[in-house]
Amino acid sequence: MTDTDVLTRPAVLILLGPPGAGKGTQARKLETHYGFVQLSTGDLLRAAVAAGTAAGLAAKAVMEAGGLVSDEIVIAILRDRLAEPDCAKGVILDGFPRTSVQAEALDALLAETGQRINAAISLEVDDAAMVARVAGRYTCAGCGEGYHDDFKKPRVSGTCDVCGKSEMSRRPDDTAETVASRLEAYHAQTAPLISYYAQKNVLQRLDAMGDINEIGTEMRRLVDGATA
Repeated sequence: MTDTDVLTRPAVLILLGPPGAGKGTQARKLETHYGFVQLSTGDLLRAAVAAGTAAGLAAKAVMEAGGLVSDEIVIAILRDRLAEPDCAKGVILDGFPRTSVQAEALDALLAETGQRINAAISLEVDDAAMVARVAGRYTCAGCGEGYHDDFKKPRVSGTCDVCGKSEMSRRPDDTAETVASRLEAYHAQTAPLISYYAQKNVLQRLDAMGDINEIGTEMRRLVDGATA
C-alpha cells in the first residue's frame, strides 16, 4: 500500500455513547459537512432484507424465526455496504460495534481492504441529565428531524424546521424508567469498547452535555485531526 492509498482510503468513524447522547444528530452533521455516510445496524439490516442479498435473506430468516441476527451476518451485510460507491469518502458507524467481539470482527473486515478505524469518538454524558434529555425528545413524523421539549424546540411551535410538517411523534420507551434501564445496559455491555479503542490509540472523548452546535464544532475538529 502506497502513501497515496493511505491518504485516499475512506474514513471510518465510530460514535460511542449511551441512548440520547446525540449520536444521530452529530452523525447527520458529519454527513452534511464531509459527505460521509451514516450506517446504523437497523438501517443496514432493513436495506439488506429489502434488497434480497444473500446476507439479507439470512438475516430475514433469523428475524422471522424470532432470533437475534448473528455477528457474522451483520459483518457480511456491512461488507456489502462498504463496497457501495457512496461510501467512498467515508462512513460513520452508529450502533455497531456494541461489544469487543464485534469490534475485533470489524477490525478484521476493514483489514481485508487495507482500511482501519480513524477515530472512535465517545460522546460522554451525565446519566442523571441524560434521563431528562431523552425523556423530553420527539421527532418529526415526516422527515425524522429530532427535537426536545427544552433543548431543541422548533422555531415555530409544532412545525418542523426542516420539512414544515406539523405531525410529531415520541418513542413509547422514552420514559425516565426505560431510559435509566437502557443506560445501565449500555454501561454493562457497550462501555468496555472505550477501553478497547483506547488501547488501539483511536479513542477520542467528547463532552456531549453542551450546546449542539458547539459539540458539532468540536466533533469536526476531532475528525479533521483523525483523518488528516
